[in-house]
Amino acid sequence: MRRQQGMRLDERYVPYLQMAGLYHLARLNDRWFRLDEPLVSAFVERWRPETHTFHMPFGEPAWQWFHELLGVLPPANQIQKFAVNCTWFQENFAECPEGADEETVRRYARAYIMMLLGTQLFADKSGNRIHIRWLPFVARLEEMGGYSWGSAALAWLYRWTIIITSVLDLLAFSWF
Repeated sequence: MRRQQGMRLDERYVPYLQMAGLYHLARLNDRWFRLDEPLVSAFVERWRPETHTFHMPFGEPAWQWFHELLGVLPPANQIQKFAVNCTWFQENFAECPEGADEETVRRYARAYIMMLLGTQLFADKSGNRIHIRWLPFVARLEEMGGYSWGSAALAWLYRWTIIITSVLDLLAFSWF
């Protein structure tokens, strides 16, 4: 992100910006705000405007990867398309065992993060399923802090805003 009109935010301005209620806006400069360009590029490349969705490569290899990353596969009755019921995650990863080795802790952490992403930050209309689209992110736990999750959440909200607006437009049209 570029500096605001080429000016750097000086720490001495902060009290005045806070009084003006603009400090949060001023923080969006190159010192505090880092745009994750590869993540944005990935979203742009996979975005399909005609359906307002992101197209991700999923299939049988994804389920093998799921097993590799979490150590267990959900039964077929817990899967709907490429999403796993939250209850399955809760039943299998509710509490990490005492004295668990590092790999087990990482698996539980991955499951926990997938729950956070799928139910809080990027919740879908079901509200009770976790999509496996989050596997690439939890596969590399060390890199997760480098992503711009706020930007991704805004893109997600934009997507759902478009979908809801389209549905409401259709409903309004059907009344006439």
